[in-house]
Amino acid sequence: MNIILSHVILHIIVFIVKHFYLTHKEEARPEVRRYTPFPRAMADTVSGPEPIEATPRLTDTKPPLLAASAHLDSTSASMSDIPLTVTLPIGSKQNDNQGDDQVHPPAVSANQNEAEEVGTGRVHEKLHEDDRRQQARWKTVLYKVLPFLENVEDLRRVTANNPLENSRHKYVNNVVVTSKYNIITFLPLNLFEQFLRVANVYFLILVILQSIPQLSSVPVYSTLVPLLLVLAVTAIKDAFDDIKRHRSDYHVNNRPVEVLRDGSVREVRWSQVVVGDVLKLERDDYVTADLLLISSSEPNSLIYVETAELDGETNLKVRQALPATAHLYDHMDLLAGFNGYIECEPPNNRLHKFVGTLQYNGQQYSLDNEKIVLRGCRLRNTKWMYGVVIYAGHDTKLMQNSGRTKFKRTHLDITVNKLVFSIFFYLIVLLIFCFIGSMIFENLYGSRDDVKTFLVPTHSPFVLSILQIFSNWIVLNTFIPISLYVTVEVIRLGLSLLINWDGKMYYEPNNVPAIARTTTLNEELGQIEYIFSDKTGTLTQNIMVFLKCSINGERYGEITTNTNEKNEKSVPAIDFKSWNNYADKKFVYYDAALLEKCRSLDPHCAEFFRILSLCHTVIPNEEDGELQYNAQSPDEAALVGAAKNFGFVFKVRTPFIIQLLNLHTGNEEQYEVLHILDFNNERKRMSVIVKTEDKIMLYCKGADNVIFERLDRSAAHLMSVTQDHLSDYANDGLRTLVIAKKEIDANQYELWRDEHHKASVLQKGRDQALDAVYEKIEKNLILVGATAIEDKLQDGVPETIAKLAKANIKIWVLTGDKQETAVNIGYSSQLLTGGMRVFVVDKESESEVFNQLMEIKDIMTEPMHDTSNGTVDNNSQDVLFQPGTMERQGSVADGSTFGIVINGHSLRHALKEQTRDLLLETAERCQAVICCRVTPLQKKKVVDLVKNKKKAVTLAIGDGANDVGMIKAAHIGVGISGLEGQQAVLASDYSFGQFRYLERLLLVHGRWSYHRMTLFLRYFFYKNFAFTFSQFIFAFFCGFSAQTLYDPVYIAVYNVIYTSLPVFALGIADQDLSEQKSLNNPRLYIAGQQNKSFNFKIFVLSLLRGISVAIVIFFVLFGISFCDIMPLGGYEWDYQSFGLAASAALTVVVNLQIAYDIYYWNPFMHVFIWASIILWFVVIPFTSTAILYPSISNYVGVAYEVLKQPGFWFYVPLVCAIALFPVITYRTLLRDFFPTLVDELMLSEKGKSSGPKGRLNKKSRQRRSGYAFSHQEGFGDFIESGRGFGLPQDQVEAERKKRLSKVLTGETNGPPVEVTVPPGEAIEHRIEASQLQSKSKNARDTETAEKDGPHSQLPSTVTATIPNIPGTPIHGVSSQDSVVIC
Repeated sequence: MNIILSHVILHIIVFIVKHFYLTHKEEARPEVRRYTPFPRAMADTVSGPEPIEATPRLTDTKPPLLAASAHLDSTSASMSDIPLTVTLPIGSKQNDNQGDDQVHPPAVSANQNEAEEVGTGRVHEKLHEDDRRQQARWKTVLYKVLPFLENVEDLRRVTANNPLENSRHKYVNNVVVTSKYNIITFLPLNLFEQFLRVANVYFLILVILQSIPQLSSVPVYSTLVPLLLVLAVTAIKDAFDDIKRHRSDYHVNNRPVEVLRDGSVREVRWSQVVVGDVLKLERDDYVTADLLLISSSEPNSLIYVETAELDGETNLKVRQALPATAHLYDHMDLLAGFNGYIECEPPNNRLHKFVGTLQYNGQQYSLDNEKIVLRGCRLRNTKWMYGVVIYAGHDTKLMQNSGRTKFKRTHLDITVNKLVFSIFFYLIVLLIFCFIGSMIFENLYGSRDDVKTFLVPTHSPFVLSILQIFSNWIVLNTFIPISLYVTVEVIRLGLSLLINWDGKMYYEPNNVPAIARTTTLNEELGQIEYIFSDKTGTLTQNIMVFLKCSINGERYGEITTNTNEKNEKSVPAIDFKSWNNYADKKFVYYDAALLEKCRSLDPHCAEFFRILSLCHTVIPNEEDGELQYNAQSPDEAALVGAAKNFGFVFKVRTPFIIQLLNLHTGNEEQYEVLHILDFNNERKRMSVIVKTEDKIMLYCKGADNVIFERLDRSAAHLMSVTQDHLSDYANDGLRTLVIAKKEIDANQYELWRDEHHKASVLQKGRDQALDAVYEKIEKNLILVGATAIEDKLQDGVPETIAKLAKANIKIWVLTGDKQETAVNIGYSSQLLTGGMRVFVVDKESESEVFNQLMEIKDIMTEPMHDTSNGTVDNNSQDVLFQPGTMERQGSVADGSTFGIVINGHSLRHALKEQTRDLLLETAERCQAVICCRVTPLQKKKVVDLVKNKKKAVTLAIGDGANDVGMIKAAHIGVGISGLEGQQAVLASDYSFGQFRYLERLLLVHGRWSYHRMTLFLRYFFYKNFAFTFSQFIFAFFCGFSAQTLYDPVYIAVYNVIYTSLPVFALGIADQDLSEQKSLNNPRLYIAGQQNKSFNFKIFVLSLLRGISVAIVIFFVLFGISFCDIMPLGGYEWDYQSFGLAASAALTVVVNLQIAYDIYYWNPFMHVFIWASIILWFVVIPFTSTAILYPSISNYVGVAYEVLKQPGFWFYVPLVCAIALFPVITYRTLLRDFFPTLVDELMLSEKGKSSGPKGRLNKKSRQRRSGYAFSHQEGFGDFIESGRGFGLPQDQVEAERKKRLSKVLTGETNGPPVEVTVPPGEAIEHRIEASQLQSKSKNARDTETAEKDGPHSQLPSTVTATIPNIPGTPIHGVSSQDSVVIC
């Protein structure tokens, strides 16, 4: 009662303190709006000056910004009843991918018009439990028992440059700890973890019992020493692993970073960074924490970041600061005075979404993901940036997505533990027999004198029999030998070293050997059923290569020999650098015919590469004298780079002008950009409309099916030829793209331009209207050619996947990349094949995803009649079937294989409780599964789903930090040491340099390890049952007195000397087949998946074999010695002689048995096996002639007498023959009449190839487009608006209108136009030096232009004045220089 009362009082005190603290904290900031939570059911009844809507307003597009959450009032409702929501004003710009830069008032007036209400509506954003990081299980239990201990953060509140205020919230610092122990906790915590294993507790109890002389007839050291050895070896291994984690943590936490403190920038360690700090990052720096971007060195405060460690994508992403903070630039006084107040969502794992507000200078601004830079990103192509820390350490989204390190145990370990429990119950049965036998014996023959048991004398048969139970338990404890666990650890260590020493898994280019980072999972490598693989950096090399092309019906990029076999290396690579100073050193191309066509000024080739140089949204950048391209898609960078290498150099871009350098003519070509028709996920194409000389041209590139249906009829023949080329490219796994053009009549353009303008200013349905306008102009195109890009796979990936598929291993690709890219890699890696029916799951709501999966499942289980020839996905020309297009008839009988592609937003719903079983059932019927646009947490959940629901052995392989969660979750985690850092390697169990080594790791090392471990276990249980059961038989002859049959020294060293060496040789070096046959016959791997080599049935057979051997050993000797079956020349067999002869027979029989079990004989095998037998004849005579211990003095001279008896030498061979003959006969008959695949291969001719070699046969498949369209639109908006160049948007728009009006009148816009930039606005409107020219230079250009005539009629230019601000990227321009904006 007192405990309950104390608990209640404690609850009340904590509640009062917490409520007072939160209330005081809110009142301390009266300028901050307070939020009141409410249950969803009460939403409609809430009233107040700032009403909050329960559901979002319906607009033409989804509102992009969700906002900050209210703190939960513990007095209003329980945590489970209150949805965790955030509310913010929504900007008028309705677009998910583009944030609103407008300033929003903190409250909404009641008399605003409807448009304003839509622009400032409020929506709710609920954080699900899945959005929070999974905490340790013990914490979950603790918080359920004592909920007041849990500190639930409902709203993150950060004040920049105010550490005192931020410290009140007690946010975590930036220290990251992934280790498990420290110096103080290592010993107690490690011992606690080890004694959680039942086996260790069991042996500890045995040690205690053996230390009692009245109970034990076996010395205590026989169990104590092996137990200490097991504990020590395990502790050393755990300490070694944790030291590596400490080193990794130390390296990360001690990285330097510049922090703004006390008005100046100082360098501190990452671990010293706290929430609210203003950080300065420079080019190529890793982002320290989750930051709100304040300003940067780039125009309009843009930055470029690489997110490879977050989502696996290597193409650069753009982030942009608010204009309200961009003016801070790098002025220390302004940055030090920045006191913005941020309210945002609490820490969560959503990488692609952020909700918050910034209050600064009396205004409120909405924040989205485009303003946030996450930890794990890397700053690229940006000189410097400043940001405010919002989340630090384990609160960052990267760490929230990192799974907890779990102790991994193999399925064989779990099986052995279950069998140990079975043996324990079997032991209990034997002890019950001993108890009953002891009772009977004591009653019939027991002494009536008192027997001193401990301190209490007694002669009760019942009491004595009870005590005998413990004594017999000690004698029979070798049924569960502790040497089993010692031997297993040693064998696993040896198997791990074999992986480390395997030179065939060494990747020489990067000096990366294969490393087994754990020693406990080797045999699990032979039982893998599912592989979960990342794409970028794991299957691919992160390299896009322009490989082939088709121009005007001619194909280029294929070099053939006289035998018409492809051999690109039969001729030397083209030397581009000899004539092209802009050429990329890494670009390799062999077909000189294409270059000759370009140099001979072939119009078709020139037009082809000209389009590649113009039709894109790439932004050029010159670094260290080298021209580089910033592209939203790596494919675009590869295409523009190819054009540069072939002599069409894209040099300058402005909102209005693209300038090319044609190295073949030496001329600079200038094109006026009228419109950019950017990519989106529905159009699957991109176009630009440019004006050159007196023509208006539309250049277009896109997916082949999208372009072909928009071609002019005159291109029918060329389209047919190009289609054949594309089919060949698709069969080679290349990503294809079609190029087309069109000349636009001036009148047609005028009408279209008016329609485009009307669509572009719509408030609702703008995107749909623009798509419709684009559709009108992108017709009657003229086909120019096609490109074929190779998303360069790592060497041997297709062959490896094919081999693993034959081994009955299912491969799922989990990637953060876009759907189109993932599908194309699926085909090029042969994960997807031409005859496979591929379904796409891409719905948005939970009910739609459920229905879609249900329809797909129905299609898979019943035969179908295709009434619509499938639904052709815009990404590709392979038929990607969508549900609802099939008529089902009967059952599937056509043997079709299926594949499924699941998008990340659909996977979020599919992983929920009510849908995940259907997802798994549907995916299980597929040969290939690809999950795209998935977060690291979703990767982990997919692995957990298969692991827990299917009870299958899983392997996850990846190379980046975004793969750490699934690597930790899977039974086996493999890290590839690649371009995305070492996080995956540090979290993995095995690591190497290339994906292709996975084939050898599984099919050779994995299969061998499983074979060796199972053979070892079968033999180990067999020999220990034979050893221990003979002692049980002897109990019937010694009155169940716990007297041992064997010499105590022999008992202590039986598993150490006489049988250990063959066991180690078997477990480390045996192999049933060579590595080549193992690789050529992947079907051999299936035996491990099905547990054919070791299961309960095989265990029982081993038990029975051991029992039969014990019976033979005992009773054959009993018949010879005591039944006078064979005359022994008058020698009388006593107890010691009987036990010594039995030990000799046991040693010889079990070693001959392992000799018969071994498949692979080598000198070590011979030495270890025959030496173990010889050791008995050396050690036993020695111990019987020298009195080493008092306990063995009774055996002095026994060996001499036994060894000279003829009966002994007759007995040992006889026992061997009787014990081994049934086993040899059974296996011979089985091999002859029921041979396995292993038997057939072993009997095959030595050196004969067991399978076809050479290249994989390629199946023809339908043409498909491989172009990886951007998940979000490219840089088109940044280019056209001028934001990408730091220009005032209003001036850019005004200039654009002038230029468009002149296009129709035939006027040209002449030389570059100069724009005046007021000194006060120069910070926000900076201009890159690469896009500027000094006035003197432009004067020379103007003189040249005037000689040509047309430019003389141009209007006068406007002079620009740019202040020379320190740190601005304008070089060589004085404070009053005029600059030219192209």
